[in-house]
Amino acid sequence: MLRSSARTAPQIIETLAGIRQAEGRALSAQGAFDIVFDAEGRGRALGYYDGTYLTGEAKRPLRDNGGYLYGKYRVARGDFPIYEDQYFTNQLGEVKVGGLYSLLRDRLIDERRAKLSIASQDIDIARFESQATAIGVQVRAMRAYQQWLAAGLRLNVYRDLLALAEQRRGGISRQIELGARASILLTENDQNLVRRRARVIDAEQTFVSAANDLSLFYRDADGRPVRPTAAQLPASGAALAGPGAVVESFALRDRPEIRTLLARVDQGLARLALAENDLSPRLDAFGEVGKDFGPEGLGGPSRTPLELIVGFRFSMPLENRAARGRIRTAQGELDALEWRQQYQRDQIVNEIENLAIEIETTRRLVEITEEELALAQKLAAAERRRFQLGATDFFVVNQREELVADIAVRLVDTQLRYAGAKAAYAAAVVDREALGLVR
Repeated sequence: MLRSSARTAPQIIETLAGIRQAEGRALSAQGAFDIVFDAEGRGRALGYYDGTYLTGEAKRPLRDNGGYLYGKYRVARGDFPIYEDQYFTNQLGEVKVGGLYSLLRDRLIDERRAKLSIASQDIDIARFESQATAIGVQVRAMRAYQQWLAAGLRLNVYRDLLALAEQRRGGISRQIELGARASILLTENDQNLVRRRARVIDAEQTFVSAANDLSLFYRDADGRPVRPTAAQLPASGAALAGPGAVVESFALRDRPEIRTLLARVDQGLARLALAENDLSPRLDAFGEVGKDFGPEGLGGPSRTPLELIVGFRFSMPLENRAARGRIRTAQGELDALEWRQQYQRDQIVNEIENLAIEIETTRRLVEITEEELALAQKLAAAERRRFQLGATDFFVVNQREELVADIAVRLVDTQLRYAGAKAAYAAAVVDREALGLVR
């Protein structure tokens, strides 16, 4: 059943779609590092000059720096005015390669890398949220199964109780016919029979409702709900023992909530680094190598030699309140996440400790209730034999049987509480095997 819910539960499948959305956003962020090709052509249709040129450029941003590399090709024909002298090339055109490297601002981080980092963390967050959803779904599936099983066990208790009254009715009828019992005893038994039948009907309704709830998690290969039948009920309440066992050590980082908060901290650090980057002065170094090929063009021999150009660009913000505001916002976000993480850790530790206490307490209660039930069953069996021998009255027998049924139902409820505590504990310590999340 747990494998079925882990594979086909709509809530889990929905979170997988959320992961694909986050992966799509990350792919879009990677687009900032795509190679970009630009081309431009220009020619004079009328006028004194007849110069035309064609240029193409490919630019590739650097992944570990805010700069970029580029390569260009230009070719020109005809004559250009002196104020457009830069368009001239030799007959086979000009090739240039160059690049720009950031030395201060954008050296360690820039907007492109920050967005990519945040988008990558979004994928992790979507995965952690998917894990948290899967854990929640599996716990609810386990609880639905436990509720269905408990409802079936209660129904069996009331059916057994009803069967006793039905079996007794024939014996009482024969005793009345022989004059050994008063006829009013049959009426009293019938009244008791009707009351027990009402209990069975009420338990049947609860059992059907529990089966309907369980079908939300118990699905076929196509994801359609499957309602379990009474024939699938285990023979005893041993299945309510619950999953897994209490572990002695547990890493808080295994909890999806903590891992989500840590990923959000990383995102906050990226935003803070980007805001601090914007306060730095800009100092970029650049270099370019160019060479014309082919016969000399109309621009003259000055295009033919190899060219090497180096330089720098510097700028410094004198007033940058936007960046300072972003720094303050990022620092506030990190402080809030730190306190939220501390509370989350304390809450998880407290939850695990309380669940461990509840597991031990309910385990002891189950053992005591089992002992109590065994004693009550012995007393009820003895009382029935006495009734058959005429040594006791109907009221005492009925009370003994009702007490057995009440204790049996109480045992089922205690077992259900024990199993529920163990299911919650498995979720708290992220016991993937117990939760049916191991593939």
